[in-house]
Amino acid sequence: MHCTILTLGKWKKQARERELFEHYVARSQWKIMLKEYESTHYPTRTQQQTHDTQLLLDHAKSLRAEQIIVLDETGRTMTSSHFAQMLNGWRDTGTRHTAFLIGGDVGLDKTMLPSSAVMLSFGAMTWPHLLVRGLLAEQLYRAQCILSGHPYHREA
Repeated sequence: MHCTILTLGKWKKQARERELFEHYVARSQWKIMLKEYESTHYPTRTQQQTHDTQLLLDHAKSLRAEQIIVLDETGRTMTSSHFAQMLNGWRDTGTRHTAFLIGGDVGLDKTMLPSSAVMLSFGAMTWPHLLVRGLLAEQLYRAQCILSGHPYHREA
């Protein structure tokens, strides 16, 4: 499985959040890539959302991602096991590349997203965008462990 995380904003070289992300990427057998983009600032929230959404969708298209998952506080929550099974189902039907979109501080324009995009939330709390990258990398590693029967994940 090939997973590309497309996000707005860039890490500082020594960010602790980056260490968390890199820790789980190094442990994963899946190919996990991070692509960071700078966004142009627009005067209105709507213009900003439109620009940011188009930017990330264009990059997902250029990568030929077959599935898109958008991280959004209004998305649906799921257990780690359900997340793993969703990815496994896509893999079993031939999906090789999934793009994960993390928008900026104003979010993304949901009306521009493809109908097949999955909206995923890590809960009702607000998370720093830099930390979400590490949380996502951990969940991708956990999904891989669940699917391979590795003892990293323990059901309650």
